[in-house]
Amino acid sequence: MKKLNKYKVIVPAMVALITILTVPTSLKAQGNYKLAEGTAASVKVLGSSNVHDWTMTATAMESQGDFKLEGNELKGLSALSFSVAFKSLKSEHESMDSRTYKSVNASKYPNVAYKLNSAMVTATEKNKYLIKTKGELTISGITQSITMDVTAVINADNTITCTGAEKIKLTDYGIKPPSFMLGAMKVANDLTIQFTLIYKKY
Repeated sequence: MKKLNKYKVIVPAMVALITILTVPTSLKAQGNYKLAEGTAASVKVLGSSNVHDWTMTATAMESQGDFKLEGNELKGLSALSFSVAFKSLKSEHESMDSRTYKSVNASKYPNVAYKLNSAMVTATEKNKYLIKTKGELTISGITQSITMDVTAVINADNTITCTGAEKIKLTDYGIKPPSFMLGAMKVANDLTIQFTLIYKKY
């Protein structure tokens, strides 16, 4: 009788284990996605002043995320981090760049960093999704909670392109909007961070 009870426990457990091991991994794929090398990924900071609009573009950035796919359908995003080096942000004017680095105290706080807290994924059309995110953005040592809408596209090569934009205020991060040319040019407090990021599973 004891042996019979023993088999009643062992057999279902073995069946469950075999079922788990034999489920095709392509049905539920999740893992570490990083920025794909050699792509058109970019991060831009767009601003204005009393003289003209300006743009700074980043060339050095790091990001990784845990995207959950079933087949070729995006079902979730459970984690994502991103950082960009302040001094990789470049405009068309070197003097403006150096003053900007000084204004944000880039020597002490070299990176802008983002960490995802939660995400809700909704399909909008084939291979295209809206991701409503909540996370934390850290600039110059100050962290603020932000909500952001991100558009994700599953590409034919299984990379994931994420695009979006977020408006921020410099003063929310303890930064005084800089001025140039002895105060003749004054940078506005409002900025827009615009990004195109392409992720690949590694």
